[in-house]
Amino acid sequence: MGGGEPPDDYTTNLPVAYRRRNWKWLWRGIAAALLLFFAAVAWLVFTAPLSKSLEPPVPPSITLLSAEGTPIARSGAIVGAPVDATKLPDHVTQAFIAVEDRRFRSHWGVDPRGILRAFVNNVFTSNGAQGGSTITQQLAKNAFLNSRRTFGRKFQEVLIAFWLEAWLTKDEILSRYLSNVYFGDNVYGLDAAARHYFSRPATELTVGQAAMLAGLVKAPSRLAPSGNLKGAQAREAVVVGTMVDAGFLTAAEGKAVAPARLRLARTKQLPNGTYFADWVLPDARELNESGDGDDEIRTTLEMKAQRAAERAVRNAGLRKSQIAIVAMRPDGRVIAMVGGKSYAESPFNRATQAQRQPGSTFKLFVYLAALRSGMTPDSTVLDEPVTIGNWSPKNSGGRYEGEITLRHAFAKSSNVAAARLIQKVGPAAVIRAARDLGITSPIPSEASIALGTSSVSLIELTAAYAAIASGQAPVRPRGLGAEADRGWLARFSGMTRPLGQRELAGMRELLAAAATEGTGHAAALSVDTFGKTGTTQDNRDALFMGYADGIVTGVWMGNDDNTPNPGLAGGGLPARVWRDFMTQALGVTARPKAEPVVADNIGDVIDGDEGGDENALDAPIEFEGRFGGQGMGVRVNPDGSIDVVRPRDRMPPPGDEGLDEPPPVRDRGPAGRRDERRPEGGDPQFDGAPGDGF
Repeated sequence: MGGGEPPDDYTTNLPVAYRRRNWKWLWRGIAAALLLFFAAVAWLVFTAPLSKSLEPPVPPSITLLSAEGTPIARSGAIVGAPVDATKLPDHVTQAFIAVEDRRFRSHWGVDPRGILRAFVNNVFTSNGAQGGSTITQQLAKNAFLNSRRTFGRKFQEVLIAFWLEAWLTKDEILSRYLSNVYFGDNVYGLDAAARHYFSRPATELTVGQAAMLAGLVKAPSRLAPSGNLKGAQAREAVVVGTMVDAGFLTAAEGKAVAPARLRLARTKQLPNGTYFADWVLPDARELNESGDGDDEIRTTLEMKAQRAAERAVRNAGLRKSQIAIVAMRPDGRVIAMVGGKSYAESPFNRATQAQRQPGSTFKLFVYLAALRSGMTPDSTVLDEPVTIGNWSPKNSGGRYEGEITLRHAFAKSSNVAAARLIQKVGPAAVIRAARDLGITSPIPSEASIALGTSSVSLIELTAAYAAIASGQAPVRPRGLGAEADRGWLARFSGMTRPLGQRELAGMRELLAAAATEGTGHAAALSVDTFGKTGTTQDNRDALFMGYADGIVTGVWMGNDDNTPNPGLAGGGLPARVWRDFMTQALGVTARPKAEPVVADNIGDVIDGDEGGDENALDAPIEFEGRFGGQGMGVRVNPDGSIDVVRPRDRMPPPGDEGLDEPPPVRDRGPAGRRDERRPEGGDPQFDGAPGDGF
């Protein structure tokens, strides 16, 4: 305690104690490193399975097929089939190794010499920037990581590179790398690039072609030969030089390599977006991700019907107005879709995205509610002006016929009859009928909805008419041949049910009357035709909805800015476009027009009185029409003579076609005066609520 000499063995035992302590910490460090290694291995097993290194660095492309199996659209990248490095010519793999990772065969995933060389080049020389990543590291980054340049991401890249080297052979790593590397032009994988740029598989690439493709990896977007052939050829020469330096080619062989010549594949380029493809693609992606489909997904689009729809649009002679067409089978399979005059000019889909007033096509639900209340097509309704609250709808042209049947009221598209019907059954019953047929858009609980004042999309309105065609409701439009699993709750809530047979038969009778003898007569086909016209106030929207022989089709026309279209009416151009499409899609003809009756004497076509007097006509009959844009009239006198007269009433505007009314037949009194049954005051044609349907 008071000092003194240390023990004799102190100096001898001190180094031994230090050595023991150092070994102890060394073993602790090794154990910690092993624990970290095994933890990293476990993390990689669960988060980075080796199979992922075969996947492309972008979502796989989806090719949509028509119902017949014809490719119609492609979304995403062009991804080639995986390649096997052992089956490729030596000069192909050597080109990539020479320019990307010359020591690939000897390092363990990370090349310290390559990193040091890149560091010296980038810091101490003025040469272009070099990278120190190996092919294994590039595979790790492409398959597992993002492109952010952070220390954490680089550490993960190195760790995964070691992992890949431990579990895969060099040829397996090279195969995976070549199978998903990017080559520009939205092309991934060596085989896809070879076919895209040179129209040949990867196994047939020449030295020059392989060198060019290997050179693209540095800057694929900038060097893609389809847009920068000189730049790609210059880079090819650099790769050939590295192959000579690496001993893969002799100097003479390198000098003999000529610049590769581009030969783009002569394959039909599919559109990346069409109205139908844009609509169906989200469901296609969901189906693909669920594992129920592959990269080629069959849709419901039928090529014959789609071509017919596009041809009908081209032949419509549209100027400012836009157009949309949806055609589907009664079960909801959409077979044709046009969302506008030109997808290139406007990809906005007016068939699925636009919400517009349906006009008188909404009367489908009014009359269905009336039939449900116990009425029949032969029941009568008063076709006279009516006021409901502060709403006083008027018929187009101010023509009224008194008490008429529901069949005739629907055929002539009487506005006041529809208003009286909704007054009788109530707006709630009409809304319920619309909901039952699949309308999901908001519908206000007010009487004016009888004339189509609430907005809907064309596709949901077409599906509602499809419910009448199929007898089941609701009909859900779909564009895929196989639907993704929506879960039991969605399936239960989306079940269909049959419509009442009495109401269904009555509704079909009404639709047949409107399409053959009413406002839609211009759409009549040589087969049974069912349909309804619709025109909104100021001719802003015009529609024809109908079906025949297993195809349900809706046609809409109007302006994107919702401005008026003078003369546009549902019974005019939309009905004719509908007819043109259906004749081509079904392979039928339009209904033949009635042959005119030719008679030598007026008495042959006009019945006399009971006494048989052939000149029993006691008052002239006048017919009015429009010729060359001018109103004209023809008067047939009792003696059989014919005079041309000026019409005494207001003629409808050119192309108006009566605003949902067939060509009128004027009633004449005994003295030849027109029987005008118009309401007092107001414009007889447009005196209705805003948005009033016609």
